[in-house]
Amino acid sequence: MDNNQSSKPGPDEKYIGYVVGGSLKDTLSVRLTKPAQTVQEGAFVVIESGDWHFYGLATDLQLGSTDPRFADEQSESRLPSWLAAQLHGQTLFTNLAVLPSLMVDRGPNTDDPKEANRYFEWVKTHPEIPVPIPIKTIPSHHSKVRMADTEDIGLIFGKTDDPKNFVIGHTREQGHPIVLDLEKFVQRSSGIFGATGTGKSFLTRIILAGLIHYDKASVLVFDMHNEYGLEDIASDTKQTVPGLRTKFPAKVRVVGLGAGAMIHGIPPDFHLEIAERDITPADIEMLTRELNLKETTPTTLDALYQSFHENWFHEFQKMTSGETVEDEKGRKVPANGSVEYWAREAGVNEMAAAGLRSKLNRVFGLPYIVEKPASNGLNEIIKALEAGQHVVLSFGDHESDLDYLLVSNLLTRRIRERWEEMTNKFKNKKEKEPRPLVIAVEEAHKLLNREMAAQTAFSTIAREMRKYYVTLLIIDQRPSQIYDEVMSQLGTRVTGWLGDDADIAAVLSGLAGRDALRGMLARLQPKEEVLMLGWGTPMPILVRSRRYDDKFWQELLGKNQPGNRSLEDLQSLWG
Repeated sequence: MDNNQSSKPGPDEKYIGYVVGGSLKDTLSVRLTKPAQTVQEGAFVVIESGDWHFYGLATDLQLGSTDPRFADEQSESRLPSWLAAQLHGQTLFTNLAVLPSLMVDRGPNTDDPKEANRYFEWVKTHPEIPVPIPIKTIPSHHSKVRMADTEDIGLIFGKTDDPKNFVIGHTREQGHPIVLDLEKFVQRSSGIFGATGTGKSFLTRIILAGLIHYDKASVLVFDMHNEYGLEDIASDTKQTVPGLRTKFPAKVRVVGLGAGAMIHGIPPDFHLEIAERDITPADIEMLTRELNLKETTPTTLDALYQSFHENWFHEFQKMTSGETVEDEKGRKVPANGSVEYWAREAGVNEMAAAGLRSKLNRVFGLPYIVEKPASNGLNEIIKALEAGQHVVLSFGDHESDLDYLLVSNLLTRRIRERWEEMTNKFKNKKEKEPRPLVIAVEEAHKLLNREMAAQTAFSTIAREMRKYYVTLLIIDQRPSQIYDEVMSQLGTRVTGWLGDDADIAAVLSGLAGRDALRGMLARLQPKEEVLMLGWGTPMPILVRSRRYDDKFWQELLGKNQPGNRSLEDLQSLWG
């Protein structure tokens, strides 16, 4: 084997090696004293150097030798096995590259009787609990290195018994639980990334379940593919996947888009219809790329609003196109009630107005946009979120990009206005503090690409709304297509395997040590392995994610909780 040499620092079996080089700006080099196969890329390690402990992530393993000839020659075939093993132990080695992230002043070693007096003196000057800080220096040569234990995990990431700490998964080698600080998670926008088929939806369900159970923030999910609210069928295993409404019947409300919408054959809690008066010119401008609108569109829309105010959509829909009548001189002129007649009266280019009217036929024909809705679904959603409930808006049969872009942006704009209003009243001491809100957005690149970002309410939330208690949770398989200014605002990033170099670069943009993490991200397991980094976690960490199964729900809710009842027992809740 390649690592049978004895450890220079000492024979303690818990140590895996010792520091032999490296730098603060790059990685530290650790000479392994254990077989290379006992340590894997992504391992969470601790370096003990005097009073300080340094915490880092293994990012690479490198074979080395004291002389290249020893690596080239196969001594096993020409020397006795015991002699070959001794030779290997002296001449061949493996170095571990460690990306250092945090350091903690732990004081003198309490296991060493010689350090007892100095430890008591240290305690007097350090009465507070040791707090991890970003790394500012490096350990000394030959500092001992070991795998992190449960105490280290708890110190860095938090204890599992803290209500705000949600177990997202476990370390790969030793199975120690890794928690996500949900209190910090909801303070800034975040992202869940991964290539198609890597389990993004399951990971999103797990995190959403944690947020709902934590219950310190409301959650709005734009469920484009009807996956999150009620039961779904897994595309790979064909097994039934429980929905959030099933497990949290008292906390989650499922909303169906359009009158009479059904979600997998089950009626939602209520339906969302959009009043024509609720659609603004800005909502249409946001559809520029989807409808292939022209540069003249903003001018035409502004003239429509000036002519008809909030009724502009209804009045524009009623207009005919191309109808003419003869005037008193026998000339053909636009008929009253036509687009061209209005355009002449408003001083707008007739061809531009007619072209816009034609392209808006796709919007005019949407069945969930009505003149007078049966109820104010937009207000119901906002009131439910204000009251501490969680809402899953399922799009039902309306799964086109046009539906998703229009409805999600329109509702988000209303939410932004309401939360800004509540925050300003709170600051003026006229109302209570707003409840934090997390908006989960699938297919985020369709709303937050470079062309769209400036026009949608989502980009405003990503950049500015943290101070108004609203943040985004964006879920996407192509982070490279999301506007870089939006990506830079994301706090916590949880990412599965990504195969495209541009996507990997986008996820790691703006983060320290991204060059060292790049290869690790490309070598993740296709499923159930994620890299967690950013605001909600103290340091980058490789996690074997939890499975979205019965065990997960029993651990989260308890075996006898209502959310763990069978689907048959809950049919009465849905009628």
